[in-house]
Amino acid sequence: MPLDLLLGKPPRMQRDVRRIARRFAPLLLGGVSLQQVAFDVLRHPTVASKRFLVTIGDRSVGGLTHRDQMVGPWQVPVADCAVTLADFQGFAGEAMSMGERTPLAVLDAPAAGRIAVAEAITNLLAAPIDLPRVKLSCNWMAACGEPGEDAALYDTVAAVGLELCPALGISVPVGKDSLAMRTQWTDPTSGEAKKVVSPVSLIVSAFATLLDVRGTLTPQLDAAQDTTLVLIDLGRGRHRVAGSILAQVLGQTGCPERDGVPDLDDPQDLVRLVAAVNALRERGLILAYHDRSDGGLFAAVCEMAFAGQVGVALNVDLLVTEGDGISDSRMETGDAKNWAAQVGARREELTLRALFCEELGVLLQVPTNERSAVMQVLREHGLSKHSHVIGKTRPAASAVANGKGEIQIWRDTKAIFSAQLADLHRAWDEVSWKICHERDNPDCADAEHAALGRPDDPGLHLLLAPGAEDDVAAPFLNLSRPKVAVLREQGVNSHLEMAYAFTAAGFDAFDVHMTDLQAGRVRLAHFRGIVACGGFSYGDTLGAGVGWARSISFNPRLAEQFRAFFARRDTFALGVCNGCQMFAELAGMIPGAEDWPRFTTNVSERFEARLSMVEVLDSPSLFFAGMAGSRLPIAVSHGEGYADFRHRGNAAQVIAALRFTDNLGGATEAYPFNPNGSPGGLTAVTTADGRFTAMMPHPERVLRNIQMSWTPGDKSAFSPWMRLWRNARRWVG
Repeated sequence: MPLDLLLGKPPRMQRDVRRIARRFAPLLLGGVSLQQVAFDVLRHPTVASKRFLVTIGDRSVGGLTHRDQMVGPWQVPVADCAVTLADFQGFAGEAMSMGERTPLAVLDAPAAGRIAVAEAITNLLAAPIDLPRVKLSCNWMAACGEPGEDAALYDTVAAVGLELCPALGISVPVGKDSLAMRTQWTDPTSGEAKKVVSPVSLIVSAFATLLDVRGTLTPQLDAAQDTTLVLIDLGRGRHRVAGSILAQVLGQTGCPERDGVPDLDDPQDLVRLVAAVNALRERGLILAYHDRSDGGLFAAVCEMAFAGQVGVALNVDLLVTEGDGISDSRMETGDAKNWAAQVGARREELTLRALFCEELGVLLQVPTNERSAVMQVLREHGLSKHSHVIGKTRPAASAVANGKGEIQIWRDTKAIFSAQLADLHRAWDEVSWKICHERDNPDCADAEHAALGRPDDPGLHLLLAPGAEDDVAAPFLNLSRPKVAVLREQGVNSHLEMAYAFTAAGFDAFDVHMTDLQAGRVRLAHFRGIVACGGFSYGDTLGAGVGWARSISFNPRLAEQFRAFFARRDTFALGVCNGCQMFAELAGMIPGAEDWPRFTTNVSERFEARLSMVEVLDSPSLFFAGMAGSRLPIAVSHGEGYADFRHRGNAAQVIAALRFTDNLGGATEAYPFNPNGSPGGLTAVTTADGRFTAMMPHPERVLRNIQMSWTPGDKSAFSPWMRLWRNARRWVG
């Protein structure tokens, strides 16, 4: 259908705009301390850790998340892209990333647009993408009508839509615009008119379907092997720093003509990069991958080291030599002594540029004994000229001896920078710490910040008790499929993954909404098991699971049904998260649950979304049969998980089934290892006969290893949590 017929003929708009040349002062790097500026760059909000935001978002909901922001055993938020699964059984999925470099638009708007697109792709390249599969969504923002801004917007759209994307062979099927990016007001004191104008901003979201998500790489450095770091520099050694975080922490901007604005000079470099990284990935030659963006090479190396908790030694000789420019116009002639001083000062400046320029590029960790093979692949793809071996990880033994290691920078055979990894990590975390200190329980904020980079922290781990790995389905499982009701209320959001877990274990799972029970369309008498799932029933406005429980206890017909179901000796029930709260409120009608606590607001006073360590305790719970003594990670997503015995239950008599532990394996109330602060780490309770269990964490969201943001297990296999549902099936018989 012609668009004119569908939408009519809108009036044509014609705008007469002019480009405006703006002048900026050159960046002054003389006398800048590398030791100081390195920490300042890590503390900058653009570079610093975003955990304050990441850990309050429910990233595991739906059970189809493969890669979230958190990386490695220490759960550091440095992932380049997000990866989801297409279903609960296969390994196909989708990758998503973002690119944005708005500050550059003040200096060169088209360059900022090209960098945004290219950065989205270098982020997305952590996943095994094919470039033709990539689709972009572009969010354009500008202050139209302001002098020069309309022209800058036109130039940026032309650079991205007419030049770059066609050259890359990718499309922009969707986008939006916000073209009034200004705010103005009158100063209440002086009466003076004020106005702030935003530069042209392009936020690029990149998407690609994946045939197999298992090829996704992360920035986590491998600490066990002898490894080398390789920088693939799409900036071709130019080290342009105008508009960089380096400039910002120095209170400067930089001059496009003298300092250069980062840009994608040749789109084919990006095409070649995608092909080369995929070739190296297929041969298993990449141990870790990270793009170079905000904060430059130094920030990228630090983030990789934080994720792997291993020291790194960088050597910038090749980078400084490549761009030393001793004949630069700023160099003055003079006697040999002055010339040597100028050369030394220039090399100091070039070191800063090499470490903190935000040119496009990626950093690869490769096995040292495969370094030649890696460089040969890069040579075959036309990338070897500006690909450099720039450092090595410290062996695990020296890292332990050195308290988790250092970041060192070498030039001219001398160490010009050295800092403890823990000190750098805490500097990088300061923004999150300060925000959490104001927003959440300040004691918890202080505790989490202090725990970062501790030398004695081994991180998440997996320790299975003898026999706990034996989760093979019993031979009778396929002979019959007992019915289990997956209870659902308004706001519940974990029912699909729970239904899949029960189905995979040999049950027939039925979606049973509470309205079905209230209307009499379904009766609990027809089921052997019921499960109350996680979510936000009634938007949590009635006290999380309390409102859900009241819809049962205040309805005589429903209350009688539930009492009869609980009283049968051949039934079982599981409550998870919101469902845990709901069952805890119904403890009076559950035989043996009289000692269960009420679950209330976390001690941290915030929603907690984490991968946390728990220990399976020796209990009669049918779900945890054969797993006692195991310690393993599990998804946590709740705001009200504190086991509160002040108004209900008996802490001395309650039968605990799970408890939170620290990364050393000890039961803990310490934050963030215990995310809700429950006494003794309590996070699951059961009854004396083991038929009824209520738990806060979400095993259904991590029943496959591929669903965990970190796992030491086979990504193709079920996780040890799958045994919960198989145990239930064995119990039914």
